[in-house]
Amino acid sequence: MADLRLGDLEVAVLEDLWGAGADHAKAVHGRLGGRRGISLNTIQSTLERLYRKGLLERTKEGHAYTYAPAMERERLLARLIEGATAPVAGSDGADTLLTAFVDFAAEQDEAALDRLEALIARKRSRDSEGRG
Repeated sequence: MADLRLGDLEVAVLEDLWGAGADHAKAVHGRLGGRRGISLNTIQSTLERLYRKGLLERTKEGHAYTYAPAMERERLLARLIEGATAPVAGSDGADTLLTAFVDFAAEQDEAALDRLEALIARKRSRDSEGRG
């Protein structure tokens, strides 16, 4: 798996594109640049880095690219979790990770386990509808 460590600006750019949808570097800079005090060139470099990491798709429009997220936030989060936990999960990695996740949810509060059950039920329902 590719190194998916993300810097603060990379996360901000992804957040921006998840919210705004596909856009070009000047528009992303218009939304983020002034607030963060960064140049258009910095935004362009960040977009290119995210593209090379496989986190953005791009299409050529005239002389510029339009960038869009290559995956939803939830899928990226799953990949980040997998990358961070794989080195310590051991040979039964999935079971170890799931056990740790359930333990984490239980430590939050009882309602977190209820939310987890509801999310699992919703996922199973969506998956079975997709096959039906």
